[in-house]
Amino acid sequence: MKQIAFLILSINSSLFSIAQSIDFSTYSQKIPNSSLSFKMVPVKAGSVLLGSPATEPKRMQDEGPQKNIRLSAFWMGAYEVTRDEFDVFYKDETTSMNEDVDAITRPSAQYVDLSWGMGKEGGYPVNSMSQYAALMYCRWLYKKTGIFYRLPTEAEWEYACRAGSTSAFYFGDDSTQLGDNAWYEKNSENKFHKVGEKKPNAWGLYDMLGNVMEWTMDHYDAKAYATLAGTDPMVSYSPKKYPKSLRGGGFISQANEMRSAKRFPSDPEWNKRDPQIPKSKWWLTDGSFVGIRVVRPLQQPSAEQINQFYQTYLGQ
Repeated sequence: MKQIAFLILSINSSLFSIAQSIDFSTYSQKIPNSSLSFKMVPVKAGSVLLGSPATEPKRMQDEGPQKNIRLSAFWMGAYEVTRDEFDVFYKDETTSMNEDVDAITRPSAQYVDLSWGMGKEGGYPVNSMSQYAALMYCRWLYKKTGIFYRLPTEAEWEYACRAGSTSAFYFGDDSTQLGDNAWYEKNSENKFHKVGEKKPNAWGLYDMLGNVMEWTMDHYDAKAYATLAGTDPMVSYSPKKYPKSLRGGGFISQANEMRSAKRFPSDPEWNKRDPQIPKSKWWLTDGSFVGIRVVRPLQQPSAEQINQFYQTYLGQ
């Protein structure tokens, strides 16, 4: 199964000689059967020094040793996925009956209003969903659009977040500038905000730090960087539910947790108030700070590879 994951997530650089005809520029993806669309920003192939130096203040041991990693080109969502966008999937009654979307299961009903009064429609980030729900949304997008969208790997996320920087934050080392660039503990008023209200990074990506944490494809492994190598690596894969890796920090995070290299493992405590037995595989009753952002590889995998990907990660 791990080999399948690497097959999907890794794109050999030699393939780009046949992908030159693809218009690798910013585009807007319309969500079928809605008036909504989302913006995708091109992230060129390149290298990133993944992790943080031992001299970085507040550095955690799982952020090293630093590794120079090569990434293939991909597009990334300019913004975190909004509640409006996710709701098209959430409310799409065809997902359980229409052969065109391959009987994709709809999210189960929320036990309580998981926006907690912070905001829903009008550009607020979707929140409180599990990695499973995030991946199911990506699968739904693929079935609706014919384009393979997925979550970023940790390496892709950090590469895109840094946008060429090597400092603690993508804008430098001065944490006093966080207020202009992120919603976090000191300025959020303990709630998430509409996407895109803070400054973007150098590559035009908004809210990479703060607002809501963002799911990645990776299973969290505190020691994974010791053996990390190659092009387009995944930190690790596991069929286990916990812990999975998230990035970016959220509206409850402290300044030191806003650093580009900071890693977050998912925690069962994020679903402790769910009264259902078994607990929901879709929602996190205590995860209001958890959200998603999508990526699209420049080179589209084959339909067979995509199906293998979903079989691996979703069991379907």
